[in-house]
Amino acid sequence: MSKLYSKLAEVIPQWRAERADILKQYGDVKISDVTVAQAYGGMRGVKGMICETSLVEPDKGLIIQGHPLLDIKHLWPEETFYLLLTGEIPDEETKQDLIGEINKRAFVPDYVWDILYAMPADAHPMSMLNTAILAMERESVFRQWYSEGMTKDKYWIPMLEDSLKILAVLPIIAAGIYRIRFDKGDLIPWTQGLDLGANYANMLGLPDPDGTFAELMRLYLHFHCDHEGGNVSANTCHTVGSALSDAYYAVSAGLNGLAGPLHGLANQECLGWILEMLEKFNGVPTKEAIRDYAFETLRSGQVIPGYGHAVLRVTDPRFTGFHEFGQNHFPNDPVFAMVAVVFDVVPKVLEEFSAERVKAGKNPIANFWPNVDAGSGSLLYHYGLQEFDYYTVLFSVSRAMGMLSQLVWNRAVGTAITRPKSVGAKFINNVAKK
Repeated sequence: MSKLYSKLAEVIPQWRAERADILKQYGDVKISDVTVAQAYGGMRGVKGMICETSLVEPDKGLIIQGHPLLDIKHLWPEETFYLLLTGEIPDEETKQDLIGEINKRAFVPDYVWDILYAMPADAHPMSMLNTAILAMERESVFRQWYSEGMTKDKYWIPMLEDSLKILAVLPIIAAGIYRIRFDKGDLIPWTQGLDLGANYANMLGLPDPDGTFAELMRLYLHFHCDHEGGNVSANTCHTVGSALSDAYYAVSAGLNGLAGPLHGLANQECLGWILEMLEKFNGVPTKEAIRDYAFETLRSGQVIPGYGHAVLRVTDPRFTGFHEFGQNHFPNDPVFAMVAVVFDVVPKVLEEFSAERVKAGKNPIANFWPNVDAGSGSLLYHYGLQEFDYYTVLFSVSRAMGMLSQLVWNRAVGTAITRPKSVGAKFINNVAKK
């Protein structure tokens, strides 16, 4: 019996008791009001779901189980997953136990590779990833146990098993997709005993003589692991999972949402804007040239990729962590150097442009600061990972940790099926008139 299983078996009764107590004492307390603008605006800002794994504070950024991200940036993905699930950072023995549990499950069935090799040569990497996950649904332990009959208090156990299996195979599948889709040669097998980040880096097959690419992969998987419950991928996964769909169905659905241009494609768009400037100016331009180019971008009706966020009102701590990594390992890399100079210039440009908008009677810009996507692509580019269409797959391998941990928690406490009430324009008009 794994240490993770034992820990969850210990804390889940406490979660259930706490949940029941909250519902009994505070079930009638109102926690949110909804405006017409919010209803039409994708429910942004509406408090209407529960997520225990992480929180995004506008003035602080991502907080994982009470820990501000930069305070725990040293964690490996296995430690992050344990923290997401249990609220505790594992000791070294527990960490190694979880690495061993993942190693035991790190096997992808042959039929998955047959499917991936049979897909069109120009298939999108995200389509390949989600197809592979969905194909593996036949491996679901939850579906098997449910078909055989089990009590609700046991739902979390096969969900944990499915989650550990998905967590183990995702880097293998993702690395295989990279090598298949971009003609990188034979598949590189999983190395028993290595952690998730190091294995993923190794299976991609990119040169890493000093081990810093493996270090980046650990950091990347950690930083993108979760972002509370309301973002498209987490919310979609939660909704599908609330119908008691198993983890393969739910995670595949969530990652299909992540593939959308407004959710998971931002880092490649940011890097594209940086490379566009480098080409235009034949190298890193002056701050004045960047300032002029940024204003040109904004005044043409476009946004500056990587700046601004739906929730954050400060520099994204994930950007700060990635920026520190680049400064420590390759400060003179031209692409990274360009990101650093843009960081010095663009917030001031956005502040001035926002003032222009206000004078013109338009809404101000809410946030001038970089989010995680403003810098992450430059780090990947440095190590030779330059196929932009693949970047969302990297994001997916990480974000699955948050989705899976939320699925286990929801099965453990018996979350209800998601079914919000919808209304139409006639209802809105009648209510507004009253």
